[in-house]
Amino acid sequence: MAFGIPDFVIGLTIVAIGTSLPELISSIFAVLHNSSEIVIGNVVGSNITNIFLVVGVTAIAAKKLKITYELIHIDLPLLMGTALFLTITVWDGRFSLFEALLCLIGLVVYFLHAMTVGNKENGVKTSPKTGKPMEKKSIRAKTFIVLIISSFFIYLGGRYTVEAVIELSQIINIGKEIIAASAVAFGTSLPELVVSITAARQGKSEIAIGNVLGSNVFNALAVMGIPALIGSLVIPQHIITFALPMMVIASLLFFFMTQDKEISQWEGWLLLIFYVFYIGGLFKIN
Repeated sequence: MAFGIPDFVIGLTIVAIGTSLPELISSIFAVLHNSSEIVIGNVVGSNITNIFLVVGVTAIAAKKLKITYELIHIDLPLLMGTALFLTITVWDGRFSLFEALLCLIGLVVYFLHAMTVGNKENGVKTSPKTGKPMEKKSIRAKTFIVLIISSFFIYLGGRYTVEAVIELSQIINIGKEIIAASAVAFGTSLPELVVSITAARQGKSEIAIGNVLGSNVFNALAVMGIPALIGSLVIPQHIITFALPMMVIASLLFFFMTQDKEISQWEGWLLLIFYVFYIGGLFKIN
């Protein structure tokens, strides 16, 4: 890594933000198109999909996800805290500007925590073969070019995703929040899925776990908070009564499954079953 930051912190911050940008951009466009119900559907659906589908499929593909980083002290409580805070703030069917500002303050606290962890872990690293200090890699120009091109396509994707959701909702007569909590959440969670599977297969489970944990915290704080600064958010009843409890259940399962510092293949299958149940309940087919 160019900055010598540990894998878990990379997953918790840089990778998490990068893979959550589609949710943020599409949510901003949703507010601008007067379809703010997409925002809560996108956030809650993505957080559920990240745990049930992304962690589930990654654990199945990797056969076992091992965690060496101590999650229980701060990171898991942050995950549960943001999930519960989001649930409480929208339970009355509204999300105020004051609550949005609290989310953004929480986001600052989250980044300060991640930076503190990164600084503590960012000591002089030595090569396991030679015992000599390892040189940090420099950032190449290619990296910035890829960043700019990717940002452009994320912008296009967010814009046309919202337009597609609005049109599809009118055609099949299904609430925009339902489409956002299922199809859009699945689409915007694909980056997390690809990154997590790739990292786990390379023996870097820390990135996979940090990616999901960081993405969920970022979604609850930034993807809800930033669009609410632009306009008021509509909170549909079906999201409150079904999707929000499922998000809390997903967070609790993640909390307990990581207590022994590993997620087994069988636990991955269990999470996948929960995801199928969630999709069925969302469309009321179970």
